[in-house]
Amino acid sequence: MKRKTVRYTDDKGEIIGELRRIQDDLPSPDELADIVPQTKITLALDNEALDFFKREARRRNTSYQRMIRNLVRSYARAHASPK
Repeated sequence: MKRKTVRYTDDKGEIIGELRRIQDDLPSPDELADIVPQTKITLALDNEALDFFKREARRRNTSYQRMIRNLVRSYARAHASPK
């Protein structure tokens, strides 16, 4: 069966009516990227701990490094002295 080609002959791409700016409540690209300064380090973990993070990361479809980074950040924030 051959498909019919649809032609939109009435639409010439004209703008109908007045244009008006809408309020932009979108986050900035930097906020979307959630850029946090990082420093690369070498960390030795025991096999049991590393296996735990890898297993849990697979279950949650995420990176085990991200889980460890978030854990360390949470710990640091919870135990930081008030400024």
